[in-house]
Parts: sequence; C-alpha cells; structure tokens
Amino acid sequence: MVRNGNITTADVKRMTRRYWWIIPTAMLLTAALGFIATVVLPKKYTSATMVLVEPPTVSPDVIPTVVTEDLYRHLSSMQEQILSRSRLQSIITKFNLYPAERNTEHMEDLVERLKKNIDVQLIQPMPGSISRQPPGFHISVTMNDPQLAQQICTEITSMFIEQNTNSRMTEVKNTTDFLTQQLSDAKNNLDQQDAKLAQFKRQYLGSLPEEQQSNLSLLTGMNSQLEATTQALSRAQQDKTFNESLLAQQEVTLKAQASGVQNTDTLQQQLESLQDQLTSLLAKYTPEHPDVVKTKTQIEEVKRRMAAAPETKGPANATLHDPPQMQQLRAKIKQDDLSISDLSKHQVQIQQQINALQYHVQASPMVEQQLKELTRNYQTALDNYNDLLKRQQKSTMAGDLEHEQQGENFRILDAPSLPVKPSFPKKSIFVGGGFGLGFALSLAIIYLLAIGDKAMYSERDVEACLKLPVLTMVPGFDVSLTEKRAHALR
Repeated sequence: MVRNGNITTADVKRMTRRYWWIIPTAMLLTAALGFIATVVLPKKYTSATMVLVEPPTVSPDVIPTVVTEDLYRHLSSMQEQILSRSRLQSIITKFNLYPAERNTEHMEDLVERLKKNIDVQLIQPMPGSISRQPPGFHISVTMNDPQLAQQICTEITSMFIEQNTNSRMTEVKNTTDFLTQQLSDAKNNLDQQDAKLAQFKRQYLGSLPEEQQSNLSLLTGMNSQLEATTQALSRAQQDKTFNESLLAQQEVTLKAQASGVQNTDTLQQQLESLQDQLTSLLAKYTPEHPDVVKTKTQIEEVKRRMAAAPETKGPANATLHDPPQMQQLRAKIKQDDLSISDLSKHQVQIQQQINALQYHVQASPMVEQQLKELTRNYQTALDNYNDLLKRQQKSTMAGDLEHEQQGENFRILDAPSLPVKPSFPKKSIFVGGGFGLGFALSLAIIYLLAIGDKAMYSERDVEACLKLPVLTMVPGFDVSLTEKRAHALR
C-alpha cells in the first residue's frame, strides 16, 4: 500500500515482481511504433559540404591586405545576402521548387521554408591555436530529393565563393578609388603649397635665412669697397686741385714770360703750398706712399723752375702758346674729372648695394618666420601626399593580389555530397527513442498501479490504515517453498 505518493524500496520490489512484463511490452510496442514512423513519415535528405578559408599566400608583412573585416562578421554578412529573398527566390525558380505550393502559398512563405532547410555552421578554431578566426564553415541543405539537395547545396556554395570574391574585389576597388581621389587632392594641395613657397622665395630673394650669412659677408666687403672708393675719390679730387693749381701757376708764368717778367713770388707760394701738403701727407702715410712720392716730385719741379726763372727772358710782344707741360696738365685735369665722375657713380652704386643688403639683413627675421610657416605647410602637404601615395600603391598591389586569387579565398574541401540515407527520419533515433519512451511509459504505468493498490502488506500498512497497534501477525504460507523443503529432506 502506497501512502501519500511515497513509494518505498519494498513497494518497488513488490511491484516489479508483479508487473515486470509491462516494461518490455511497452518498450517493444513504442519501438515498433517508432520503426513504423520511419517508414510512414516523408523522407528528407541532407547534402553537406565543407568550405575552408585559406589565408593569403603572400605574407601581410609584404603586401598588407585591404580587407580587414572580421571573418565572423564577413561570413554573417554574406549569409544574410545569400539567404535573402531575392537570392532564394531565384533558386526556387531555377530548380522549380514547390511547384504545387506556388499556386496556393505566397512566395515569402516558400522562401522562408527554403531558408529553414539551409544551415551554415562555422568551424570553431582548435583550442590553443594562435588565430582566433574560424578555419572554415559547413553548408548543409535538406530536401525531399537527394539529387535536388546536392544541386541546391552546390548552388549555395558557389554563391558563397562568388560573393566572397566579389565583395573583396569591390572593397579593394572602392578603397583604391578613394585613395586615388585623396591622392589627387593631396597633389593639388602640394602643388599650391609649392607654388606659394616658390613665389615667396622669389619675392624675398636676398632676405632668406640661408642668405643671411652671405649678406653679412657681402655687407662687410661692400663697406670695405666703399671706404676704398671714398679714399680714391678723395685722392682724385686732391690731384685735380693740385693739377689745377699747377696749371694756374704755369699760366701766370707763361704770361710773365711773355711780358719779360718772371713771377718768382708765385713759384715761391706754390713751393710753400706743396711743402705744406707734403707735411700733411707724411702725417698720414709713409714716405713710400704714391701721393708722398708724387708731391716730392712736384716740389723738385718747382724748385727747378725757380732756379731757371732769372735766366728766362723773352720779347714783350711774343705770342702765347701752351707748352707741352700745360697741355699735359689740362689732360690730367680732364682725366681727373672723368675719374671723379666714375668714382662718384661707383660710390653711389656701392652705397645703394649696402642699403639693399642692410634692408635684406633687417628683413631676414620677419622673412624667416613667414618662411617657417610656409615650409611647415609644405612639409605637411608633402608628408600627406607621400603617405597617401604609399597607401594607394599598397591598395593597388592588394587588388592585383586579389585578382590573381592569391589573397584570402574560399576553397571547397569536400564537394556537396549525394545523400544515400535520409537524414530524417533516422531509424536509430526513432527506434531508440521508442525504447526510451516505452521504458518511461512502463514506469509511469507501474507507478499508477502502485498508487491504486490498496492492499496491506506490512505492519506499517495496517497501523496506517486502521490506526490501531498490531498485536500479532500471521505469517504468509508459501506452498511452493514448503514443497521445495520437503523435496530437499527426501
């Protein structure tokens, strides 16, 4: 007797000995039903294939890949595109699927039914592997016809391979086109910065920072030239003055000779003047200086004339003619005028050059600041152009790599199989499930029988049912056991 649904071990043993036949009967019955179901239910066949993801044959260190999308996301995106309504509808039309249902059901329902029959499973990387990317994926298609399942599996696999190739080529092309456009813009910007820099250098030629040291050297040289020119101009003016004074004295002497009177006072004055000039020159220069030597020569000439003056007499009515010495003096004076004119012009030119160099030197800090800004902009544009040029070249090489099928691609390891046995229903699963269901059903039946059994088999059952203490119990009498004992005694 089972109280409150609690079954003891004794109850289990008693019910098992009594109803043991229910277990095999239920298991055999449900197994037979499972086998019948495998015969009656419509058969479905699954065609499967495995696609490997091959890494690039050329190392990414040599040619960096342009397509850097995660493989999980890439396969998920391709799966959504391939299993889209338009793609599956084309497969339904191509293989003439569901011909009877087309007139009664919407195309969306048929597409959804076909989509459920297609399964894509990623292959997980082995534990401990360096790469965490999946090495490949499985594609399986389940249909009522094994050949149709194989054809659709082949079509889906081809779609994956073609979609991968097209998507990678499209991404590489878009990347290359984008970099080409950016490179063109960068080149235009670089040309503009180059033109600005060249125009600035032409505009401030002579004031550039690299010319500052040369300007200072030129300025020092120009100052030396100016000083030398100034001294030469001063000597030319002094020579002119001296030659003019000599010419004037000779003119007076000539007139005096023509009148018969020698003007010794004039020669004496000229001698004193030359001596004063010599004293002044010696204070500045050495005795070997050309001006000092020239002045000494002139003093000797005047002294010679003073010594010869008393003996010189001429008629009062002699005609005045310029002697060769006066002609030479006039020629010297004329030459001095030309020298003074040339030296004056040269002095002005040198002064102008000095002023220009001083302007360049003074403007150099401002020009250097502006040049730094232009150079910085030019260098930035140049770096950007060179970087984009390298990226564009790498993208072009990556496109060539993809075009030659040397990049990451899909390779079919196992061709879509032609199923021989149906994938549904499977006899092993249905029959094994029938055995398991029969065993569970038999246990449930035995449990229900145990709960429904109200007989009393033990002292505890009596006390629980009558709620009175038990004084004595009559042992059970087993006839078969008595006969066995008697037979043993014989």
